[in-house]
Amino acid sequence: MFISVFGAVESGVIYAIMALGVYLTFRVLDFPDLTVEGSFVTGAAVAAFSIVNGIPPIVATILAAIAGFFAGCITGLLHTKGKINSLLAGILMMTALYSINLRIMGQPTLSLLNETSIFDQLEAIWASTGLDAIFNGMLTALGLEQLPGTWSILIVMTIVTIGIKFLTDYYLKTEVGLALRAIGDNKRMIRSLSANTDSLIIVGVGVSNALVALAGGLIAQLGGFADVNMGLGLIVIGLASIIIGEALFGTKTIVRATLAVLLGAVIYRIIVTLALRVDFLETGDMKLITAVIVVVALVTPKIIQSRREKKRRMLKRQRLKAGGE
Repeated sequence: MFISVFGAVESGVIYAIMALGVYLTFRVLDFPDLTVEGSFVTGAAVAAFSIVNGIPPIVATILAAIAGFFAGCITGLLHTKGKINSLLAGILMMTALYSINLRIMGQPTLSLLNETSIFDQLEAIWASTGLDAIFNGMLTALGLEQLPGTWSILIVMTIVTIGIKFLTDYYLKTEVGLALRAIGDNKRMIRSLSANTDSLIIVGVGVSNALVALAGGLIAQLGGFADVNMGLGLIVIGLASIIIGEALFGTKTIVRATLAVLLGAVIYRIIVTLALRVDFLETGDMKLITAVIVVVALVTPKIIQSRREKKRRMLKRQRLKAGGE
């Protein structure tokens, strides 16, 4: 069970980058962008194709993020310049990306099992430092289970994800970032101040999909393959991560909100992993589990708030009754 949870946390840290991208469009821009289901695969496809053709993994991962940025910008252009509804623009781009991703990979699935990924390089670097032997020796001396061989991946990806989180926080506090947040709240007001909302939306959706594609490229390297259908249902996973994080940790500030998204992504992966260990649930039930998690995360806070308000009203009536007597 420890190994399963460890694997869930490991993948959850990477999916947290994707959740941050969804957060930018869904919460900040108030833009229901379905492009992410295609751009995630685009990132995986570009990274896998690049690595297979001899490009260094780190460069391949950067190219994946750039490809996602351009995909997002096209969606933004369709919405702002083409005057297409935001939801429809995302659906159109997602549909187009399916064919584009097939073109990039040349086949529905592209294997990386015989290739060197960025995680293989990380493991080699950590192994050369001797830290694996030191930590596992300490755990053995304490009578604890040894860490999986990929623990270095978790540490490095946690650092990278937190770094992206801080960059996102900084970006949203800049003049451009504040304008993006204002667009999500009141687009007409920003236009009245002579701000170029179209350019801001295009860049915002582009940055969002760059993060999603980056996560796709990393997941492809972690899993050892890129598949044309690996992005199906991804928007729901991203929303589940956001909703779970916000319900548990709140959204009073941008720093707290982005941290909630990261933790929500990890918690979501852990919940799904533990749920799949139940005897009557199968791997094919993952979509159902995701839907149930989202429903529970949405309904529970409202039920709690309703009970609190009911309790306040009861206390108020009791005070009024006591004062009248």
